[in-house]
Amino acid sequence: MKVLITGGAGFIGSHVVRHFVNKYADYHIFNLDKLTYAGNLENLKDVENRPNYTFIKADIVEEKEMLRLFEQHRFDYVIHLAAESHVDRSISNPNDFVFTNIVGTVNLLNAARSIWNGETERKRFYHVSTDEVYGSLDETGLFTEDSRYDPRSPYSASKAGSDHLVRAYFHTFNLPVVISNCSNNYGSHQFPEKLIPLFINNIVNNKPLPVYGKGENVRDWLWVEDHVRAIDLILHIGKTGETYNIGGNNEWKNIDLIRLLCTIMDKKLHRETGESARLITFIKDRAGHDLRYAINASKLTQELGWQPSLPFETVLEKTVDWYLENTEWLRNVTSGDYKTYYERQYTTK
Repeated sequence: MKVLITGGAGFIGSHVVRHFVNKYADYHIFNLDKLTYAGNLENLKDVENRPNYTFIKADIVEEKEMLRLFEQHRFDYVIHLAAESHVDRSISNPNDFVFTNIVGTVNLLNAARSIWNGETERKRFYHVSTDEVYGSLDETGLFTEDSRYDPRSPYSASKAGSDHLVRAYFHTFNLPVVISNCSNNYGSHQFPEKLIPLFINNIVNNKPLPVYGKGENVRDWLWVEDHVRAIDLILHIGKTGETYNIGGNNEWKNIDLIRLLCTIMDKKLHRETGESARLITFIKDRAGHDLRYAINASKLTQELGWQPSLPFETVLEKTVDWYLENTEWLRNVTSGDYKTYYERQYTTK
């Protein structure tokens, strides 16, 4: 089996690539990544020389190149993770999100459709999406696979558009597809524009911890390795044409999560209790900031037998340990262009 994983040098993608390379020796894993600021081949040093792994540097926006690669390698499975994914960046530059998340997805769909030519046996196009396409919840309720789409940011709108296109190719062209929508991921190798690695890095360097509004926005946190196990199950035994929500059943207000993280960091860095929390700095709320996301993953649990594996506090501490033990990785990815972006984005008056 030839498996194409797009965005495989990124945070979630690198975990997916590693899992498949290690678990499926009889599969050949092709990692396609443009290597933008969030793509880092250092994430995959442990598998880069494995005989069932190949890296391809390419941009999914390049239509002819995608078709050429499908013609050359005849991929059987596609796990499509490549995406622009940071909400703040989508507000400052929506065009990149439209091109990568919508046009790039269409290019992959067209290439798969052309090469598979109506064949559905042992073929699958798996599109990985986000719970943000559903919009915002009030204080109660959960997103299900039947929830109405109501995206609020250019990022979530671009992902919603790509979801709809994947479904359209299933209904119109009988392309064998599956979709999953996941909640906030966390774990090792995450680029530090996201909350948990950003705040770990800031605490280490005694920098402010910028909290939007009052920090009352709620997110459901999913360990990336649990997400990967779900992707494996959905790819192999999920029902064609179906959508599966993947959530951690693990809701936290941002401010409560940040305070827990501060407590863990104080202990790890041998600081006085409360020292890291003094870095918390409340800043103006982000435009279109959704109040709450929460996933109902019961379909995935009941049909495919998946559930989160470890308590959140345990995995959060493991995550902190990884970043503290990999300071060189963190230093490398926070240098250069990202540093300029970071300083511009989070300067407080």
